[in-house]
Amino acid sequence: MSRNDDIIEIEQLLAKYAVTMTKGDTEGVVSVFTPGGTYSAFGEVYPLDQFPTLVSAAPKGLFMTGTPLVDFGVDGTATGTQPLCFIDHTQQDIRIGYYNDTYVHTDDGWRLRTRAMTFIRRNGEHNSGRPHAISLSGE
Repeated sequence: MSRNDDIIEIEQLLAKYAVTMTKGDTEGVVSVFTPGGTYSAFGEVYPLDQFPTLVSAAPKGLFMTGTPLVDFGVDGTATGTQPLCFIDHTQQDIRIGYYNDTYVHTDDGWRLRTRAMTFIRRNGEHNSGRPHAISLSGE
């Protein structure tokens, strides 16, 4: 597989993430991660088994992502950054920021190992946001 093939495969993986998040397809979102994958935002790290609750609690709308900048390791891993513009469907409110990712090449192709959200605030700050308003521990 050439490096260009790898880049296209990662871009398609990330497109699947954005489209399945937009459609509210939790199974599709989970499928782009490795079995031990995690998502980080709001000061928390969420393991894959918490994704259904996390995705259902997330605001609904359009996830518009840009082309990722990918840096390949030598051992079937890569890191990347992908810009995001999310538009809430109820108020048309916009959230902007970027994902910092790690990828791993598996028997099923490239998958996300970790995805961490950084929001860009109106005051210019870049941060992961305030703690999430939902409980994922069942408390």
